[in-house]
Amino acid sequence: MSDDIFITEATIDGESDGPLAGKQVAIKDNISTDGVKTTCGSKMLADYVPPYDATVVERITDAGGTIVGKTNMDEFGMGTTTEMSYFGPTDNPAAPGHVPGGSSGGSAAAVAAGAADLALGSDTGGSIRCPAAFCGVVGIKPTYGLVSRYGLVAYANSLEQIGPIAGTVEDAATLLEVIAGVDERDGTTRDPPQGDVAYSDAADGNVDGLSIGIPTELLEGAEDGVVDAFWDGIEQLESQGATTHDVSLPSVEHAVEAYYVIAMSEASSNLARFDGVRYGHSGGFDGNWNETFAAGRAEGFGDEVKRRILLGTYALSAGYHDKYYKKAQNARAWVKQDFDSALEEADVLASPTMPVTPFELGESLDDPLQMYLADANTVPVNLADLPAISVPVGDADGLPVGMQLVGPAFGERQLIRAGSALE
Repeated sequence: MSDDIFITEATIDGESDGPLAGKQVAIKDNISTDGVKTTCGSKMLADYVPPYDATVVERITDAGGTIVGKTNMDEFGMGTTTEMSYFGPTDNPAAPGHVPGGSSGGSAAAVAAGAADLALGSDTGGSIRCPAAFCGVVGIKPTYGLVSRYGLVAYANSLEQIGPIAGTVEDAATLLEVIAGVDERDGTTRDPPQGDVAYSDAADGNVDGLSIGIPTELLEGAEDGVVDAFWDGIEQLESQGATTHDVSLPSVEHAVEAYYVIAMSEASSNLARFDGVRYGHSGGFDGNWNETFAAGRAEGFGDEVKRRILLGTYALSAGYHDKYYKKAQNARAWVKQDFDSALEEADVLASPTMPVTPFELGESLDDPLQMYLADANTVPVNLADLPAISVPVGDADGLPVGMQLVGPAFGERQLIRAGSALE
């Protein structure tokens, strides 16, 4: 099983004691590890060995965690199924024959298969929460700026966050506790306003008096079995003293298109650095630099990455910037406003994490739009820079279903408390 979970199996020993002592941690292969290959699931970086550790890797080993390998992922984080990896797909240990979700599918599969106790993923539009839901494990997408991105190979800087995947809410909270906080090497990081990162203490399951808002738009279009499992989870929370009411997020109707314009635009800029000269797959110099760059990128990038670079470059081009990118940023502001309004009426918001159950392997490869639309419930959270957790709430036709809980900025403790009540 571990053959398709890890791109590189390697042991990086941690300190002898600390909150993660004795824990095995898998790292998504777009997070730098000193002396250990970091490929981003791409032929472009198939042989790239970073000369430094990401901040989160340093914090894990300092806390006693042992890193056991670099996990498979959709190339450069672009995908929802982990089938976009140059190294082949990962099977879902919780639902063999189905995708594990993406892009952090290898990390979620490592936890679900018992190949690691904990894992790190990165979440640009749901890439931690989707595989957590599909693999029946817990995933946390932290508030933007809570966790350092130093050492994360950039896809879309304004959207992505590194976060934990684990078998229980408390274990995920413990890993978040270790990696959270200001990093002088990442100017976007900050400590929570209340200064409290003792997240594992919050996993006490006490939801008495908790107000839960249910965005009706995030239930529309979801599979019947997914909706049934979601309501079972809501009943479980209500039986423990939580109250629920409907809220509306009208802007989410446009969130997916706004997200993909912004993410693809940032990707086209970020991936321009892979030219085969400084690092990356080389096209072999034949006397013409332009043809050399083009050959290296044509051979080094997969189809989905090329699609997103082309669309992003188009959206940013002269004459189209205002028509697409500027409109997408306006839509992003609207999404953020809607979430802030909804969270004035509720402590947390709840929805199915994914509107569908895990696809069969190969099922979505011919239809990129189907894959993009599957992110409808997760991408709005990244646009709004808010934290969210995905917790298992049963199954539909034997396939795992997750519930997503969304909180206000730096409201991780509230999400961990509510998520632990579902276990």
